[in-house]
Amino acid sequence: MSGWPTRIAVLSVAAIVSISSPPRAVAEPEAAPSYSFLGGVAAQFLAPDTSPTGANDWSCRPDRAHPQPVVLLHGLSNQTITWNTLAPVLVSEGYCVFSTTYGTGPLGSVGAVAPIEESAVQIGAFIDRVLAATGAPRVDLVGHSMGGAIPFYYINHLGGASGIDDYIAMAAPFHGTTLSGIQSMFAQVLAAVPAMDAAITPHCGPCQFAYGSSHLQKLNPDAAVAPDIDFTTIVTRYDQIATPYDTGMLEGSNVRNILVQDLCAQDYTEHYELTADPVAIGVVIAALADQDIAPATCRPVLPFVGPV
Repeated sequence: MSGWPTRIAVLSVAAIVSISSPPRAVAEPEAAPSYSFLGGVAAQFLAPDTSPTGANDWSCRPDRAHPQPVVLLHGLSNQTITWNTLAPVLVSEGYCVFSTTYGTGPLGSVGAVAPIEESAVQIGAFIDRVLAATGAPRVDLVGHSMGGAIPFYYINHLGGASGIDDYIAMAAPFHGTTLSGIQSMFAQVLAAVPAMDAAITPHCGPCQFAYGSSHLQKLNPDAAVAPDIDFTTIVTRYDQIATPYDTGMLEGSNVRNILVQDLCAQDYTEHYELTADPVAIGVVIAALADQDIAPATCRPVLPFVGPV
């Protein structure tokens, strides 16, 4: 496990370099879901910030078996990298799937860097567009990392609760993150220089998810505020970004909290790989279909590699 931080750093740099490239108009078709974070990185190199395979077919109409369109919301990444696997899987299951890159800033097409409020407004506008195009009264949300938490601002402050049926959050830092202990170092610097804190944090979405941040009180990630929404959270014990991993869990009678290692003990997937993890994807499919979530038949799953 000692090689993980190095691999994570290298792959993160590669991803950021690639997602800073100018976007192309149309993504190249892909043969099959990769079930690996690396597949998303490769797709980003080939066609930066384009819709993942199958997503954003604006002629798609929900049917009786799949009545809600599914909106996919990335974290500190973009739609191309994060949803390279899940989007085509859900399309093959019969869902109308939509994704967007929101909250971009100085890092080019890296999303979710804007303040929570700004990202939430963009997310709300995209959901309105999906509802108008499909004629559906509500959407199902699947969000990863900050994309799993920011919609609570949309629910609490932008009137979004009535437009959501299922809300599935993967490794979401609902209650803040310690970043495996790194966040405390940043907190000490900002505490020592209050002017820096005042200049940076209000304009930095990821900064607002620091453990103990006052911004989380306004976000108010409480499932009780939306009793008609069915919430499912999916977390991994080996998360190194949203830490401790139970920051991604909620409380309430309308909540199901799923730890992937309870379904497959040999699953070692980490934060970024979670959206491509077969066990987590199985939970998403079951949750969207309002089915019970059962232990998975699984093989060992390694970070950035997938099932082995």
